Amino acid sequence: MMKHVPLSILDLVSVSEGATLDDALSASMNAAQVADRLGYKRVWYAEHHNTPLLGASATAVLISRAAALTKRIRVGSGGVMLPNHAPLHVAEAFGTLARFFPGRIDLGIGRAPGTDQTTAQMLSRSGSDPRSIAKNIYDLTGWFGDDGIAKSAPISGGVSTATHVPIWILGSSVDGASIAGQLGLPFVVASHFSPDDLDQTLGIYRSFFDPNAPTAQIDRPYVMAGINVVAASTEHEAQRIWTTAQRMIVGVRTGNRQKLQPPVEPAEIAPAEQAFAESLLRVKAVGTPETVRTRMEEFASSIDADELIVMTYTHDPADKIRSLELLAGAWSLS
Repeated sequence: MMKHVPLSILDLVSVSEGATLDDALSASMNAAQVADRLGYKRVWYAEHHNTPLLGASATAVLISRAAALTKRIRVGSGGVMLPNHAPLHVAEAFGTLARFFPGRIDLGIGRAPGTDQTTAQMLSRSGSDPRSIAKNIYDLTGWFGDDGIAKSAPISGGVSTATHVPIWILGSSVDGASIAGQLGLPFVVASHFSPDDLDQTLGIYRSFFDPNAPTAQIDRPYVMAGINVVAASTEHEAQRIWTTAQRMIVGVRTGNRQKLQPPVEPAEIAPAEQAFAESLLRVKAVGTPETVRTRMEEFASSIDADELIVMTYTHDPADKIRSLELLAGAWSLS
């Protein structure tokens, strides 16, 4: 049997048609508990703003709640969008989390605002150019380090001192990849919604990787890649559930954002919309557990991934839970 890489979960806390934000938050926490029981390595929460369709805004709060409800699984951000946050505040928040839940907290960092331009201005601090991000991460490693002091100024992280919270860089382009490599940090590639130039992006990360960088936390490149997954008992049922994700991405790109819609028969999706959705979400594994396992094995092997992070959109939370269960069995997580 092929040796499988670890599996993790990315959660945007999506709201389904007919449900509320409270329902979405409850379903998200339930999924974290199920993932903990099934043997998934991590559950991460993304940061988005100015949308009633997603409950993933206050990332650190979600992490705290999920970690309190689970026992083993690592919990983190996928990611904290650094243009929106003062780095010292990030260090203090995640340092506090690390003290409550030792050895279970991850800090994934993104360079985008995670929202529209107007909202970004409401959230914004100083810019997100690569030099600024690199300096912020340099300071974060200091605040999480043994002496708890920023590299750029004699400022103490206090509660973050000596917590050694792992830092990950998120990205979908060569810019993010080069930053992650030069800083000697693990890289999470957003292949689940931005699959273009994937080989080039990972090539840049690996070629730029510097294990001797002052910020380095690992001694070799480490890639976690996003993949869309729906596992169901039959191929037809999986493809039917998948139509929710197809309709979602079409709505996002056309400006007609909606809550997650109920699945329909695949033939009911217009061919042009199907083609558009599949072009963006083509890094996917949809089908029976056997089909999903094979596709994920092929994808992980093709890019030499060290870990996969799974994105599953379903209208009915029970379908997501069933997908996680079937995938865990097929991947032999337990």
